[in-house]
Amino acid sequence: MKLENITEKTGRRYDDACGTAHGLDLIGERWALLVVRELMFGPKRFGDLRAGLPGLSANVLTQRLEGLEVAGVVVRRKLPPPASVQVYDLTDWGREAEPIISALGRWAARSPAHDPTLPLSPTSMMLSFRTMFDAHKAGAAAMTLGFRFGSEQFVVRVKDGVLTAAREDDGQAEVQIDGTPEAVAAIVYGGAGLETVSISGDAGVFERFVNFFELPPKAG
Repeated sequence: MKLENITEKTGRRYDDACGTAHGLDLIGERWALLVVRELMFGPKRFGDLRAGLPGLSANVLTQRLEGLEVAGVVVRRKLPPPASVQVYDLTDWGREAEPIISALGRWAARSPAHDPTLPLSPTSMMLSFRTMFDAHKAGAAAMTLGFRFGSEQFVVRVKDGVLTAAREDDGQAEVQIDGTPEAVAAIVYGGAGLETVSISGDAGVFERFVNFFELPPKAG
């Protein structure tokens, strides 16, 4: 893999030996890092990626996927029958970018200009759980919660001071929350009431769960 080939697809090159500069060569184009974000919970079809990034045109998404594929961050493959559809997934190395996304998100959340009421993708909501989770607040809590955002289903587990989130539906969650990512974010981070989502199962589990998170203080 040569840098010249990567920059043919991305159109960006800083000519700087710093690893940060090369990182921007790889994922610094507009939308590129958000495409990586949307693949953090597993492979997605082209249409599903566009659904998670509604402001992104099909043409630009194609360009970003091509650039990320050349860079070795994304891989394209075909699911086996009966699905038999083409999907995009992160390589093992590409998945290592999650701490970068989490650190950037935590840092940017301190900006006084951050607007938490803007649209939020299901993947963003789940990544925020992994980023903003406070193990001290959770203590010895052990719980399993299901979150359904339209056609996307996630399971969040808290145990021994660790939170895990996965795109799955195991049918064993103690409580199921159905709604929009924006509504869930407003409850967890904004103190909104539970009536904005549909809850089945033990609502008390969700009520305890929302206390395990806290946004960082605003800068300045």
